Amino acid sequence: MILQIENVHKSYQNHVALKNINLEIEKGSIFGLLGPNGAGKTSLIRILTSITESDSGTILFNGIPLSSNDIYKMGYLPEERGLYKKMTVKDQLLYFAELKGLSNSIAKQKLKYWIDKFEIRNWLDKKVEELSKGMQQKVQFIATVLHEPELIILDEPFSGFDPINAQLLVDEILQLKQNGSTIIFSTHRMDSVELLCDNFALINQSELVLKGDLKSIKQQFKKNQFQITYTGETLQSDEFLKVESDTNSDGINNSIISLVQTKTNNELLMHLLNKGISIHTFGEKLPSMEEIFIMAVQQKHIQHA
Repeated sequence: MILQIENVHKSYQNHVALKNINLEIEKGSIFGLLGPNGAGKTSLIRILTSITESDSGTILFNGIPLSSNDIYKMGYLPEERGLYKKMTVKDQLLYFAELKGLSNSIAKQKLKYWIDKFEIRNWLDKKVEELSKGMQQKVQFIATVLHEPELIILDEPFSGFDPINAQLLVDEILQLKQNGSTIIFSTHRMDSVELLCDNFALINQSELVLKGDLKSIKQQFKKNQFQITYTGETLQSDEFLKVESDTNSDGINNSIISLVQTKTNNELLMHLLNKGISIHTFGEKLPSMEEIFIMAVQQKHIQHA
């Protein structure tokens, strides 16, 4: 484990930001840190990056208590961008690299890769204030990863990116993982979580309400629903199943059904075939990350009510 977070608690005056958070993050993984605004995600990130300290609890980095020197092994892209507007792109990137312990000559060598990868050569001598929001975001990302950190923390990294540059960033995140970096990925974009994350945690109202790998969590929140496409007479609810929705396009019905009685997949399939329909596709409908997010938060609200 690169990070072990044990019983971390943080309060600001009368506000509890984090309440006994326990998490483990594996080396070389992409870990999603999710939660509504004000849930406590940023408070946890600030503790991990030594910007603030927890009131109690323990954080181990590579099995050793987290120290201020560990920030040199981290890269942090904050949601509130932190570039110097009057400084040129090149000077800024070299400056941040040197702050992380690289010599000027090594920083220049490593910068060559990112100049070509993100196509910023024509922008190196421009001031940050002359750049578009998307271009500033590229510069901020390069500054985050230029020193090749072990742990990379990305807070809403896709903000300001068009779809093409967002895909470029996705590719680079996956490449960083392949190269051995561990990435904590804080976002509200649930599609990105499904695409990138190996494991995730959901924080709500300062508490950890959900954690695990994507496959297991989807199984936990599934509703015994199935999606089928078929031709024939339109399906009707009966004693075994309930038709949740049914649409028709070009003569092919697309239906979502839920089980009223417990059946195996094969039994359900035979029950449908006995209705005289011709099935084109059949599969279990698992909840999306967005649906899981909403359900988990609602459950927590009910517990606190």
